[in-house]
Amino acid sequence: MVSDLAAADPGRTAVVCEGEAITRAELERRANRMARALAAWGAARGRLVAVALPNSVELVVACVAAWKLGAVPSPISGRLAAPERERILARARPAVAVGCAEAPEGTACLPAGFAPDPGLSDAPLPDQAERVSPHERALASGGSTGLPKLILPKSPARYDDASPSRLFAAERAMLVPGPLHHAAPFSACFQALLGGATVVVMERFDAARCLALVEQHRADRMTVVPTMLLRIWRLPEAERLSYDLSSLRFVMTGGAPCPAWLMRAFIDWLGPDVMHEAFGPSERIGGTFITGREWLAHPGSVGRPLAGTRLEIRDPETGAPLPSGHMGEIWALPAGGPGSTYRYVGATSRRSADGYESVGDMGWLDDDGYLYLGDRRADMILVGGANVYPAEIEGALEEHPSVRSACVIGLPDEDLGQRLHALVETDALDADALRAHLGARLSPWKIPRSFERVAEPLRDEAGKVRRYRLREERVRALAEAGARAAQEESP
Repeated sequence: MVSDLAAADPGRTAVVCEGEAITRAELERRANRMARALAAWGAARGRLVAVALPNSVELVVACVAAWKLGAVPSPISGRLAAPERERILARARPAVAVGCAEAPEGTACLPAGFAPDPGLSDAPLPDQAERVSPHERALASGGSTGLPKLILPKSPARYDDASPSRLFAAERAMLVPGPLHHAAPFSACFQALLGGATVVVMERFDAARCLALVEQHRADRMTVVPTMLLRIWRLPEAERLSYDLSSLRFVMTGGAPCPAWLMRAFIDWLGPDVMHEAFGPSERIGGTFITGREWLAHPGSVGRPLAGTRLEIRDPETGAPLPSGHMGEIWALPAGGPGSTYRYVGATSRRSADGYESVGDMGWLDDDGYLYLGDRRADMILVGGANVYPAEIEGALEEHPSVRSACVIGLPDEDLGQRLHALVETDALDADALRAHLGARLSPWKIPRSFERVAEPLRDEAGKVRRYRLREERVRALAEAGARAAQEESP
């Protein structure tokens, strides 16, 4: 596909990232030369090529080069701490790790900024059309446990230009503000690229810069997470409205539950025909989709199942199916049947006797079959025997104008089992004001007992928050403080 696009229109811009732009012909030549360099270090059909780079033209070139060999690109965050990156690489055992200074034995390392030998040919590889990778990608995920695993789609690296994805088919330009080591940004980038559009990739998300890029490149598509929508909405109104966004035809949010007030605000601003929301784990066992017009009839929903997908809501303890309107664990059966969409490296699938699978997401269906999300099962907090879903409280907190991001965790409590503790990114913490704000929106038992101000964003660029890690740190601090107090009281 890349070779064909380059032959059809060599001078058209293929990828733009932070001031660097390359044409289709340049992408083709760079990827061909890089593919030969990767092959010299052991990359071949079916082998993984880890790409630990920030969003960049270099990252796109490395992934295309891997595909040209029939290898499997495996993008991982370039900002991971060394121990985390090493655990992922030990699990993946790639032939080559691009952007790494160190890797496990048996893996070649190519540093960031690596330039292949200019003596290597940049002509198309022989028989590249036959070297189809058995997996389009390999994404690393820690989920809610922190233990790394790889998710390998069972679909090979083929692009069907006769029926492009309606979620990622840009006509002119696709803006990708999220990190390419996450599923939706990766798909948005490469499906738009292979579909012939220009891809505009942001190295790091910035709300004002995002809107400026839409205007500059006349982007017609953009894939975002709710955190990005919130940061855009929090821009001064005069600044937010100063950009020309009339080119946008399709904005899709996903990756985390989008607070209903925020989705409604964007529908009112950009229009119900522009705003869309999708839900689905990287395992592709089942997803949903909703247009802005459907959302207005079913506010807060993430839509109905995509074609062929079956969803059931089941009791998280007994596994029994639950009727509409009842919160439970989401179980899905993909159109191709059990086990048809992915395989794990480093984990085991949760599959029921009838073939349905779950990754632990919680939700409920209304009478029309529209899905509404809760949290991951592992994130649910049991307070005095009642289930509390943090995302609901976080969404209400982030509605407050002083709150940039929020995370709610459960801390040990002798009376209730767990108590709600809110971490809030804000300039000045006013716990009483936040309690009053929540009291007008939530039941009393959902209001956190304690609040903690943090200076750094609680969600990453993909909108993900690692509650288990934040909880671990605070539980450990509480235990250490208790041990010190006991020691001081002892005779």
